[in-house]
Amino acid sequence: MVHKGRGADADPANRFSAMRVEVDEDAWVDDDPRPLKTVFLRDDSQSVLAVNSADDLSFDYGLNPYRGCEHGCAYCYARTYHEYLGFSAGLEFESKIVVKENAPELLQAALAKPSYKVGKIAMSGVTDCYQPVERKLEITRRCLEVLARFRNPVTIITKNALVARDIDHLSELARHNAVAVYLSVTTLDPALARILEPRASSPRARLETIRQLTEAGIRAGVSAAPMIPGLNDSELPAILKAVADHGGKFAAYSVVRLPGAVKDVFSAWLDRHQPLAKDKVLGRIRSFHGGSLNATTPGIRNRGTGEQSKQLNAFFHALCRRHGLDPHFPELSTASFRRVMPGQGELF
Repeated sequence: MVHKGRGADADPANRFSAMRVEVDEDAWVDDDPRPLKTVFLRDDSQSVLAVNSADDLSFDYGLNPYRGCEHGCAYCYARTYHEYLGFSAGLEFESKIVVKENAPELLQAALAKPSYKVGKIAMSGVTDCYQPVERKLEITRRCLEVLARFRNPVTIITKNALVARDIDHLSELARHNAVAVYLSVTTLDPALARILEPRASSPRARLETIRQLTEAGIRAGVSAAPMIPGLNDSELPAILKAVADHGGKFAAYSVVRLPGAVKDVFSAWLDRHQPLAKDKVLGRIRSFHGGSLNATTPGIRNRGTGEQSKQLNAFFHALCRRHGLDPHFPELSTASFRRVMPGQGELF
């Protein structure tokens, strides 16, 4: 069943559920069902920082104000995490959004604890902290206010231009070398972006956001991720040039991987939008991951292995040199961190 404005055409069963539901396609007479409404659910868990134990990720804690993501990117590896909440990795990932309304208060309490080991926080690992509902709820904004008060370093990765709304808090963090913002750009083709990442900001808006941030003194760059061999990898030179032209300072990339049910979601997307290219795309993804559509080994899972992986990595670094982009994650400082107790005022 096709839902307009959604990235998933398939809704694979939750791998943890004994129940399986199959749609009788012959029973549908209307090929354009009513729009699928997004439901927002409260997350009452009392923890907000997830400790990172992966050596190939350059942060110490993950902070996810939301679970699930309205952007609906068809390839998103984070879809599988929704299954742990009892939902599907398909349509429910983008239509049943779990909201941690008290994330700012929990963050304040966590950072104020004497036992808190100061570290770099990433927003966000399994969601986009600036997905559309953030415009109304402002949970991410309030978390940034806390981080700015404590001067705790944070890295943000987003596909949404809404991040520019929070230039005030980001600028305060930038004064202490405590923030870096990655705008994720996978394509410059607005038509492809609309079907691949249906509710994310347009590529042009993301590039303009990089310009806005850098002009405000906030270090910003691009995450050209994921590169999908045979679909968007040919755009890498144009993406990095555009980022440099818009003032971006650094760049990163990754190669798509399709864990669990994501392979079904993305395969269904290819069937609908790129049927003639499907076999080529899936074949080339496998060529980066030793014959598999997924990779889990830290250090190589996001870049792949083999000759094509080496060639893409060398090409990426050559492009970065050409355009003056730093291919390394920005070094953020914890030197200015200060522990602020509830109700404590600021002298400076």
